[in-house]
Amino acid sequence: MKTINEIQDEIIEEFSVFDDWLDKYSLLIDMGNELPPLDATYKNANNLIEGCQSRVWLQADYENGKVIFQGDSDAVIVKGIVFLLIRVLSNHTPEEILSADLYFIDKIGLKEHLSPTRSNGLVAMLKQMKLYALAFSQKK
Repeated sequence: MKTINEIQDEIIEEFSVFDDWLDKYSLLIDMGNELPPLDATYKNANNLIEGCQSRVWLQADYENGKVIFQGDSDAVIVKGIVFLLIRVLSNHTPEEILSADLYFIDKIGLKEHLSPTRSNGLVAMLKQMKLYALAFSQKK
């Protein structure tokens, strides 16, 4: 099982292959296409993330001490971002998620290349994932 930082380092390496941001966007879109489809029952108002320009759904489950995230979006680039966040944070304990320093977002240049609304959406998704982790950590 890889640590959150090991996964972040892998992502940084995958993105470092490309210098051009159009290529990085293509990679992000390809990653979004790898996101397994979210069950329609989870595409509800409770799972909708506030603050995103496009629609983003995030489902969190707590299994064997780990938080399992699933998500989807109706926008291709955002779907790629959802994929990355899930790849980094899913399948970790609430404590690991809450203490994670997500440096990959800056390192791959994502923050500076997103429109302000997408950037706000990214922050909103992260906040929601940490809120789920916090809620699950209280359940013990």
